[in-house]
Amino acid sequence: MVSDEKERLKNKHWTEILADKVQSEKKAPYVITGGMTTSGPAHLGTVCEFLYPAVLKQVLEGRGVAVEMHFVGDILDAFDGIPYEMLKYSKELTPELGKPLCNTVDPLGCHKSFGEHYLDQAVRLMAKLSLKIDVIKANDLYSSGRMDKYALIFLENEGQVKEVIARTSMKKIEELKDWSPIMPICEKCGKIATTMVTQHDKDSYKYVCNRDVEYTKGCGYQGSASIKDHKYKLQWRLHWPAWQALFNSSVEGSGIDHMTKGGSATTAYAIHKEVLKRDPPIFFKYGFVLIHGKKYSKSKGIGMSAMDLSELIPPEILKYCLIEPNLEQNKDIDPTGDKLILIYNDVERISALAKPENRADEKKLLAFNVSIKELPWKASFVDMLLNYQIYKDWDKVASMLGDKSGVAYLSGYIDKWLQKGYEPERYNFSVRQTKITDLNDVVRAFAGSIKPGMSDLQLHNLVYDVAKENGVGSEDLFKAVYTAIIGKDNGPRLGKLLASLGVEKTKEMLDFATT
Repeated sequence: MVSDEKERLKNKHWTEILADKVQSEKKAPYVITGGMTTSGPAHLGTVCEFLYPAVLKQVLEGRGVAVEMHFVGDILDAFDGIPYEMLKYSKELTPELGKPLCNTVDPLGCHKSFGEHYLDQAVRLMAKLSLKIDVIKANDLYSSGRMDKYALIFLENEGQVKEVIARTSMKKIEELKDWSPIMPICEKCGKIATTMVTQHDKDSYKYVCNRDVEYTKGCGYQGSASIKDHKYKLQWRLHWPAWQALFNSSVEGSGIDHMTKGGSATTAYAIHKEVLKRDPPIFFKYGFVLIHGKKYSKSKGIGMSAMDLSELIPPEILKYCLIEPNLEQNKDIDPTGDKLILIYNDVERISALAKPENRADEKKLLAFNVSIKELPWKASFVDMLLNYQIYKDWDKVASMLGDKSGVAYLSGYIDKWLQKGYEPERYNFSVRQTKITDLNDVVRAFAGSIKPGMSDLQLHNLVYDVAKENGVGSEDLFKAVYTAIIGKDNGPRLGKLLASLGVEKTKEMLDFATT
């Protein structure tokens, strides 16, 4: 029975498995929750934080069930490091370290705060990916008093809460002697990372701002406040289950790091069961997004920001790359060279499938329908790329390929890709007449054998036939023809190149090269 269940799950896409689990374990209306901290430019890991819950909502809605989604922009979190792209504003930002992101200055002056600067970027990414998500700011949850209930519960049961935190995070209870469920915001310096509660009663507390957290130090101020003043935030391991309880969450996902032994998901589960006396949501985990085998990092500048990447790769392709693999699998998304070409080839192949012949393609088609549904281009990416390198004229390319709207859609992405120099070397060429000094007679024989209407495959195979007839190596004839056409001894598949050039132009160039 166990092996049968494993086989059944193996043959399902993760969106099906997760939707099945929600429907079997929870009651409608289903509530999906999620959240992100916008402490720097969004990368693809950030995209996963809002893409996966949005996709789950889409799949459940497709089954005709009632479902809602609540997504938190956690800009009440402490500003704990200057991201790579903001280092030039270190003078303005260094004094802000330790403050809530929603109270940290935006050095560009275009948003109310640093947190909102990057939250707006994430919202614009949602729009690019055609995701309709209402983002709730964490600071609004607190300032409106919606989190007060949970703060009061945790303060009243501080001893029990501290025991749960220690046990589930694999710490000794002694390590938490100065720990409090809440993090006050200092009335004097505005920092949240450096404060410590010194005593409290049912709904008020005293604190001191004297902690050294490596990246900043407290100002030494001693103050007091009440929960109803809303000048606090719950510790992360309480803040997370509190918003899930607030929205009556059925299911929420997180990165695999939160789901390891001793991680915050273990704590959240226990807080729901033992302190809040409610059923926890279903927790699902997803893998990291990598580039060249390294995890994207907002602070270290590793990997391209999602906004920059969205200028190189259409949103349909990005969504497919993140949705198609196993959910818990790490995804190494590389926008360079053949890796991107292979992604386009796969998506274009799946889009043309009338009926998948195997379960692997069935799962890919399901991912395609969830992420794309219909490609906004008909000609292939490779054909557009090849013809643009030949003619350097998108109108000409559109006319040749008979896909005006598709070429108009993809051309901007291809232009950006080429400007970055990300194309494979064989596609880095320009058509230019070049004299050759070897195999002139054989090249003339090849040119004379070309007939109107020959397909790219026939043109490609013709090289082998002519080489054999003339007793030369096919690789040498390929080099000679490439040199005559593009001035290099290799390039894109020769048959496609010559078919795109056309018989007349090919013969003209080969005639010039051999005389």
